[in-house]
Amino acid sequence: MTTPADLDRTLLALADPTRRAILARLADGDAGVLEVAAPFPMSQPAVTKHLRVLEEAGLISRHRLARQRLCRLEPNRLQQLSDWVGSYREYWEESFERLDVLLEEMRGEATPSRSPDPYAHTAARRAQSKKRGDKKRGERT
Repeated sequence: MTTPADLDRTLLALADPTRRAILARLADGDAGVLEVAAPFPMSQPAVTKHLRVLEEAGLISRHRLARQRLCRLEPNRLQQLSDWVGSYREYWEESFERLDVLLEEMRGEATPSRSPDPYAHTAARRAQSKKRGDKKRGERT
């Protein structure tokens, strides 16, 4: 379960383009600090600060392999962020569906809704969307 503080740290860490570039590099596999720092025109201590922010946000972890200290992408936090953002997907889909219905009615392409609640159809779609989401989440685990 992602707490609001976890979400804040994750979004703060991802707000910086250097940190996003570091995550993109680590998506290719574990890397040492010097390897992570190589493409950036900044000092190693500056890169280390970026790594610390990413680690505190739970986006990366660091471990030793012999004498080398490696950084590793931790995809679980990104999945939690994706789930949080995805929770708003249903809202936007329903909003766009209502807008489509309204535009069709304005153009005369559809008969106006006879239901006292012109958005009653969204409840059924919401239930279908929830079932699909539950099914997808079950496939991931």
